[in-house]
Parts: sequence; structure tokens; C-alpha cells
Amino acid sequence: MSAERPVPRRRLSAAERRRRILAAAQEVFAQRGYHGSSLDDIAKASGTSKALIYEHFDSKRALHETLITEHAGALFDRFQANAAVGATGEERLRSGVDAFFGWVEERHEAWRALFRDAADPELAPVIDRLQAQATAAIVALVPPADAGDDPRAIEMYAQLTSGACQALANWWGEHPEVPRAELVDRVIAFCWEGMKPRPS
Repeated sequence: MSAERPVPRRRLSAAERRRRILAAAQEVFAQRGYHGSSLDDIAKASGTSKALIYEHFDSKRALHETLITEHAGALFDRFQANAAVGATGEERLRSGVDAFFGWVEERHEAWRALFRDAADPELAPVIDRLQAQATAAIVALVPPADAGDDPRAIEMYAQLTSGACQALANWWGEHPEVPRAELVDRVIAFCWEGMKPRPS
């Protein structure tokens, strides 16, 4: 009886290799943080080589930024799609905030990997850009009349809402027993009530 021939391994396409590298990078960044991770670690986790990683990404920073941008794009798409169903500014904001925490709940490791080092000066440009996008998305949900027709007030509260959601998502990682609905209620109570115009 002749020996069975080994089944040849299928060669991965460039797109599949890139996805594998990104998945491994997310896992490594989640475990070790941005500065605690190296391209050697990511190469080992992905079953590739550092040279292959450089074929797809110029640097560790470029790899990290790609991850942030891809996940943030998916998050903003979900935020806007859910927020569009509300009839009032408050309903749209509540729906958008719930969509955000729903994403964090489903992709906790992605959130931890990408935003645990948000205060790092090296990562500041991309984080600042995403923060500005988040603020603009929230501003778009709130009719000017809900804040006394004061665009600057809306922008300030949108900035507060965005920052509060990010900080609360980080806190939630240490307190997973807290239901998502409670987080949403706290954010709306904190931000929406403050956004209402004050009597003159």
C-alpha cells in the first residue's frame, strides 16, 4: 500500500495574509498595549514573518492606525444607522449611544486593543481625528433648537458626550456586570439634560 501524499497547503492570498496580520495585531495589542507589542510578536502570532508584515504596513504605528481606522469606520456606520431611526434629537442620541456601547460589548477585545493607549502622544493624531469625527456625528443628531439655537453649545456637549462614552467604555471593561442600558441612561442624563437651553 503506497503512502498517502501530504495534502499541499493552500497559499493564502495577499488579502487573506493582511487580514491574518490585522487579527493577530489586535490580539497582541489587547494583551500588551501599543508600546509593549513588537512586530516580532505580531509576526509570531500571525504565523508570518516581520518581512511579510512590512509588505503590507510601513511600521507598527501604521498597522495600529489601520486597525483603529477600520474599526472606527464600522463603529461610525453602526452609530449613524441606528441614530437615524429616532424621531427626536434625544431619541437619536440615545439610539446612537446604545449602538456605540453595543459595539463595545460585542467587540470588547477590539476596543481594548485600540483605545487602551488613547492618551499616548505617539497615537494622538489618529485618536484626535477620530474624536473629531465622533463629535461631528453627535452634532449632526441634535437639532439646534434643542440647545437654544447655539451651535457652539451643541459642539461642546457633543465633545463631552464623546469623551464620556469613551471613558465609560473603558470603565465598563472593569465592571462587566453593569447592564448596557444603565450606561446609556447615565450618558443621556449627564449630557442631554445639560444640553437643554437654560431659561434666560
